[in-house]
Amino acid sequence: MLNAFLKDYQDKAPKVTELVEDAFDDVTAVLPLPEPYRRRLRTTNGMERLNEEFRRRERVIRIFPNRQSVIRLMGSVLMEKDEKWIEGRHYLKMEDYFEWRAKQPKSPDRSSNVTTLYPG
Repeated sequence: MLNAFLKDYQDKAPKVTELVEDAFDDVTAVLPLPEPYRRRLRTTNGMERLNEEFRRRERVIRIFPNRQSVIRLMGSVLMEKDEKWIEGRHYLKMEDYFEWRAKQPKSPDRSSNVTTLYPG
């Protein structure tokens, strides 16, 4: 599909086809994952929610005395989110992912950071 798109639009919109070709791997990176992970990771909802939480707390403080105070606030928000994810409802069940990953055929060119960081 990518090649057909590039062929059809190369002459009409060269900048668009260049952008699509450059970003294709990044945009489609979640497609091989199982549906529950793909559904969660294909959007930026998690980051947007986290940014909203930063903004909500920042509005209370309004003016930060120094850079370290901003870093402390952001760190405390991140620690709170981490605790909620560990103790509460799981955003993603990593055990299911590791089972799925183990069933995938090994390819010599697969160099995933997930495999390196979290050997399954």
